Amino acid sequence: MVTPLSSMVTPLGNWTPDEPGPSACVRYGAVWDTAHASVTDARRAVRTLLARAGHRPDQRPSQDAQLVVSELVSNAIQHAPGPGGLLLEVTPDATLLRITVRDSSRRLPRPQARDALRIGGHGLHLVSRLCDKLRTVTMDTGKLVSAHLRLCRATG
Repeated sequence: MVTPLSSMVTPLGNWTPDEPGPSACVRYGAVWDTAHASVTDARRAVRTLLARAGHRPDQRPSQDAQLVVSELVSNAIQHAPGPGGLLLEVTPDATLLRITVRDSSRRLPRPQARDALRIGGHGLHLVSRLCDKLRTVTMDTGKLVSAHLRLCRATG
């Protein structure tokens, strides 16, 4: 049995990096069963995690991250009934967010044909445009969808 999201969330206030010192990633993880998945909780988690890494919630890096996490978790809930999970990792220099969503379907995500008049079906296009990397790995029990979102763009 998979533990509901609300009872498996690591409180952000009690976090410590996996390793001491500046080389440690900061991570957040949660799992859910079909009855307890919450996109709102996932958005709140990424917003809080990035705020702790120095990215204000009202600025674009945090807003983009919330959109990507919301889309990936929503897709997992909608298209893969069953248990799932979310892993967020911020690199030590706080310039990259790695997002991994696990779900129970082996079906690969497919972007829908572009149609400005259609309601819905645009999320994967948005995620692809915002992220530097988007990858799906199938497993016996479902799949992992991983995205890398650059939080600070190089200037020059």
